[in-house]
Amino acid sequence: MSRPSPSRTDRVDFRATGDPALLEASDRGDSHLLTYRQLYELWERQQWAVQDIDFSRDRADWHERIPPDERFVRMYGLSSFFIGEQRVAAELGPMIWACPQEDMRIFLCTQIADEARHVAFFDRFYEQVGVLEGETLEARLQETSPHLNPEFGELFDELLHRRVQRLAAEPEDLEALVEAVTIYHMVIEGMLALTGQHFIIDYNEAQGTLPGFVEGFTNVARDEHRHVAFGSRLLRDMASAEPRYGEAIQRALAEVAPAADGVLRPRFIQDENAQIFGASVAETREFAMHALQRRLKVIGLATAA
Repeated sequence: MSRPSPSRTDRVDFRATGDPALLEASDRGDSHLLTYRQLYELWERQQWAVQDIDFSRDRADWHERIPPDERFVRMYGLSSFFIGEQRVAAELGPMIWACPQEDMRIFLCTQIADEARHVAFFDRFYEQVGVLEGETLEARLQETSPHLNPEFGELFDELLHRRVQRLAAEPEDLEALVEAVTIYHMVIEGMLALTGQHFIIDYNEAQGTLPGFVEGFTNVARDEHRHVAFGSRLLRDMASAEPRYGEAIQRALAEVAPAADGVLRPRFIQDENAQIFGASVAETREFAMHALQRRLKVIGLATAA
């Protein structure tokens, strides 16, 4: 099974997040999770600026080195991140209100800033590289939407959004908060986003393409590991406090599993052995499940995977 690249996820700044998926000790259920305050302090130390990234080489690569049929395949991965970052940023407000501790809320405020920066990163990449024709952020979001598959909409606009709407109406519903964090941090970020980032970054590094994108996307991935570490901490704290929260985690995972699997398989890929970004659907699924299993063991729900 493919493992995270030593040049990236073995870096000190990545492992500093405490994301259980990066730590071999998680296979034994050993916990190295940071506190909410420590995660906030790490956010302060791990700042980066979209405007500092140079996309000049990326523009030449996109228009001169990458053939049209490969650009189409790449657009699937890029679109799911561009739109996904915009969708999840909009869902964090009610989750912040519902958090039972102030230090949880403070960290989630940093995540809103991160998600906004991620949208800005993709938008600047699209604009400066000349990937899309749209002249505004809204136009580019609309233009890239057709590259997504139906399961993406089901996962974001139905399964996650339904929990968030419940929290907006009843912020004291902690089971809804646990389900929302499970879907957002464990599935959308932990299984789907970080799996896609791993293979997309590896593929571009192997091909020697889009160096500016790789630089920024690596920063995005580091942010996501920090977010997932927060989700792991919150879910472990909640599940250890009351068994019903552990049941809520397992219930949410079971409900979203078909949609998550659909997101991992692009609609234009029928054969599970077909390669996309240097890996098959089966390999990406295995990678995502291994990461989930490590996190669940640390949360205390090893049998849920």
